[in-house]
Amino acid sequence: MRRTFTERLLLAGPIGAGVVAAGFWLVRGTSVPAWVAFLVATAAAGAALLACHLHARGRTALADAQRQHHRASDISLATIEALARAIEARARSSRTDIRREQAYAVEMAKAFGVPAEEVEGVRMAALLHDVGKLGVPDHILTKKGPLTPEETGKVRIHSQLGANIIADVLFPYPVASLVLCHHERWDGSGYPAGLSGSTIPLGARILSVVDHFVSLTSDRPFRKALSRAEAIEALWREAGRALDPVLVARFVELLPSLEVAFETGATPGLFLRGTGAADEHPYYAGTSETQASVFDEIALAQKEVYALYEVAQGLGSSLGVADSMSVIAEKLRDLVPFASCALFLHDTTRRIARCRYAIGTGARQLRQMELRVGTGLVGRAIATRECRLNEDPGDDFLSIGVPADGQILKAALVCPLIIAERVIGALVMYHTEPGFFNDDHHRIALRVTAQASAVIHNSVLFETTHEEAVTDQLTGLPNNRFLILHLTRELARARRLASSVAVLLLDLDNLKDINDAYGHPTGDRALREVAAVLRRAIRPYDIVSRYGGDEFIVLLSDCRIEDAEAKRVELQQVVDALPFVVRGTQRVLLAVSVGAAVFPRDGDTYEALLAMADQQMYRDKSQRKRLTPAPSGIPTAMENKAIEDVELRKAAEGVL
Repeated sequence: MRRTFTERLLLAGPIGAGVVAAGFWLVRGTSVPAWVAFLVATAAAGAALLACHLHARGRTALADAQRQHHRASDISLATIEALARAIEARARSSRTDIRREQAYAVEMAKAFGVPAEEVEGVRMAALLHDVGKLGVPDHILTKKGPLTPEETGKVRIHSQLGANIIADVLFPYPVASLVLCHHERWDGSGYPAGLSGSTIPLGARILSVVDHFVSLTSDRPFRKALSRAEAIEALWREAGRALDPVLVARFVELLPSLEVAFETGATPGLFLRGTGAADEHPYYAGTSETQASVFDEIALAQKEVYALYEVAQGLGSSLGVADSMSVIAEKLRDLVPFASCALFLHDTTRRIARCRYAIGTGARQLRQMELRVGTGLVGRAIATRECRLNEDPGDDFLSIGVPADGQILKAALVCPLIIAERVIGALVMYHTEPGFFNDDHHRIALRVTAQASAVIHNSVLFETTHEEAVTDQLTGLPNNRFLILHLTRELARARRLASSVAVLLLDLDNLKDINDAYGHPTGDRALREVAAVLRRAIRPYDIVSRYGGDEFIVLLSDCRIEDAEAKRVELQQVVDALPFVVRGTQRVLLAVSVGAAVFPRDGDTYEALLAMADQQMYRDKSQRKRLTPAPSGIPTAMENKAIEDVELRKAAEGVL
């Protein structure tokens, strides 16, 4: 139904009626006609109604503008928090650490009467105080051990860099100054400006105390978290030095209530207007679980990068195969959880893959494996040059006699090691759970093996070269170079422990006769057989080495004088009993002269001990020549030579 203006005016309620009444009151008692008075009153009412309408619209527009402002502010702040949390995840801090630090800092600021606006600045700075670490290399932030002066200088730029990053953000409260000063120290030895005492902004001092505590009670790549009591003790030690002592005392006093409030959610760790958990805010896309997964993925990616860096760094300083594999296994375990890890090296001559290193569950069984290339899990991977993911290693264990019902390892990830188109072996990770390894594990293992192949190849070459440098090629015994190094270490240990070391010098008496009578190959065989019986006659931790020519040296640790004498006689007996065949069934008796010297009685250096053992050996040789006739029935080397010469003369004269 269409209404007249007057009806609308009157329907406008008290305001419209009042305006009409006021119009009539203004013209009462005058000669103005009634219709003019009505027009005046109506005009006044219309103006008032228009003003009311415009006021209402203005209030609505203002409310809409305020809502839009709050919405834009909330979105901006939510974006900042998401980025800050992503940065912290990259820095390998947990979400809980970030929230805890923020909540504690805000409550500390309130406890010291900081104005509400500045409390919001503290809340924001607690999130952004380490944003400058984006400019610090990860290997420095996560380094195990002390930093070099150059690395320390690089870390110290992060507070200035963080302040510069957020300087152009128009926060309605101070933030950049708190980020800049949160590493200033109470005693003036901090950075970047060297401020001291109360010249450091209160918010920055609060952040410093809270950051100290939260960092100390959180796990870091280079150390484990301290207990609550240990962290509080550390705060007290730093009070008056790095930290404001008044703030430390107040923080320790408030800590129990802060912890309870944080654990129960009574102290929101968010800066989003106290609306509750950020995970429930409408401008956060996704659930709490989704956000946690996102930040966990960022942290995991950073962890992977750092672990690969550590592998490369560790491998660069490793020389031996065992050292290299220790580094690989230690770093790889964080990225590819395994029950055991093994290295198989490919022997191209024998076409086998032999386990050279193993750690973890079933390591003892793994070390026994020698697998034919092309058979079994590892053998097939080496033959085909292809990775094997989650296959059952049962066949490999059957090859060493482990039945199926006795096998603990149920899944394997096998990655061939390839260098210059040649397969040198395989890196194998095992797990007790069937199908445990996933595609990410496979990808990471491939990255590691790509790095490890060249290093392991070089380690094998190094060990081979090193072994050849300290090994006698004829007998396989340690050579003179090894002997001097080992004897020097043993003498140092004996001095430290006040123990003894015996040095036995052995000379193969008739080697020259054998060489002359039967040739040098036979003499070389005599040396090898003597070396073998000597090695079997000593303890596993004692050493027998070839000293040179026809001489051997035996080192006996923790050996007294009487024990050395007994071992001297024993070694002569085992060599005397050696049946050395030279031609057909013809045998030659082998014998050794032995001299013994014992530290510290006969000398305190290896030169003095060797000289004494040499004297004793020649004394023994002289006595043996006088007292020991040639055994009957078994010709000596000289007798054989004489017989041989006679036969040769007969042959030359045509008698034979």
